[in-house]
Amino acid sequence: MTETTNRRTELRIAQGAWAGLKQDLFTSVLDFRPLPPLRLDSVPLARSLPGALRDRLKWLPHAAVVTFAGLVLLVDVREGPGGLAGLFYLLGHSLVLFAALLMTLFRPVTAWWLSGLAGLTGMFAGAGIGSWPWSAAGFVTHLAVMVLVAMRSRPRVAVEMWVVTLVVGSAVDVLIGYGGSTALPMAVLSGVALLTTVTVCGWWRTRERVVVQETITAQERSRRTVLEERATIARELHDVVAHHMSVIAIQAEAAPYRVEEAPAELVKSFAVIRENAVAALTELRRVLGVVRSETPHPFADEGPEAPQPTLANLGSLLDNVRAAGLDVDSVVTGSVRPLPQGVELSAYRIVQEALSNALRHAPGATAVVEVSYVLGGLGLRVVNGPPSQEARPSPGAGHGVLGMQERVAMLGGEMNAQPTPDGGYEVAVFVPVAAPEPSAASAASASSASSASSASSEASAPSEAPTVAVPAVSDGRGVNLFKEGPA
Repeated sequence: MTETTNRRTELRIAQGAWAGLKQDLFTSVLDFRPLPPLRLDSVPLARSLPGALRDRLKWLPHAAVVTFAGLVLLVDVREGPGGLAGLFYLLGHSLVLFAALLMTLFRPVTAWWLSGLAGLTGMFAGAGIGSWPWSAAGFVTHLAVMVLVAMRSRPRVAVEMWVVTLVVGSAVDVLIGYGGSTALPMAVLSGVALLTTVTVCGWWRTRERVVVQETITAQERSRRTVLEERATIARELHDVVAHHMSVIAIQAEAAPYRVEEAPAELVKSFAVIRENAVAALTELRRVLGVVRSETPHPFADEGPEAPQPTLANLGSLLDNVRAAGLDVDSVVTGSVRPLPQGVELSAYRIVQEALSNALRHAPGATAVVEVSYVLGGLGLRVVNGPPSQEARPSPGAGHGVLGMQERVAMLGGEMNAQPTPDGGYEVAVFVPVAAPEPSAASAASASSASSASSASSEASAPSEAPTVAVPAVSDGRGVNLFKEGPA
């Protein structure tokens, strides 16, 4: 039973080897596989060459093969016999060798068969000349052709070419029995050459695959990092939008109480506004469950349900950083004014990330945080000096700068992050902020004030506008949204 199984296994192996040999050397004999140009992108020396010269150098392998084929043709013609035998030798051997070398540029398997055919025709065309079965030129040509074919084929093809060459050379040597046979030297030298070629090409292909895989991995990591940062920004902006939607809902609910005997259509409109605001809040809460970060920032001392920080919270942030071991000072220039909540939040997060990076990568250094309120926007600058201690490997994801760039790009600003000459690091950001436009309520208030002033100049005693008491309503952050005001 065991012998039967072994025989079947051997038979399957033999059948597979024969099928592979037939596919590689017979079925695919006319396959068109041109030699690709030389790739010089990974060669540092070639990058410094002019573009025109670099374009010509990529055809260097093709020029080398053509030059070598020409030299083989000249040498083989000189060693051939004279007269009619020389002409027959030229047509049957020298030109076939020349064609075989040129054919390696386009059809490698065909070139191998031509090289082998040249060895057989050379025996009859040049009887009594050189050695059997390959002449000197035929020996070198066949060896070169096998190496060129093995460079562009699978290792199995190299093994098949070597086996066929060995079998044919040995058969000719046995059948003719002429002294000076080159079958054994061809078997040894071709075996060494093919083994070296297969090993080097396998290493090179593996290296190329590793480089390609590393490139793909880096691109995927960068894409994932961008998505993570955008999810974090979306989570934070969710809280800002939810706050404004809450204000809309509360204002819509309280607005009818500001008007005595409000029309039914007005009450209904405000009810619709409130219902849509509440529905939007519900959808935002659902999104919050998806984008809520599970790993809060190391310096984020507020809970996940706390209001998002602003520049007014920089003091507590700097205290936390100082407690963590970073000596940091802050400088505020310009007239401090309230900014849009998204700008305040992003500015706080940028300073937070810059200080976190300084704490990780520059232990023992000093840092300065500059906040500039300028006419067209907000300027931020975080600079840390060189580290005075050895930086330990950071467990972070390594995309803090990318996260800051995403925030700045979202706000339409500009950012520059680079090392300083003294060995530190600088992060400079400018975020444009448009000048606040007067709202409709402010314009109405100004108009009312102007009308009241005109009326007071004509009337002897001004009358006071009636007021409506509105209950104090909080937005969840301790801020009263409504006060008593004119009806």
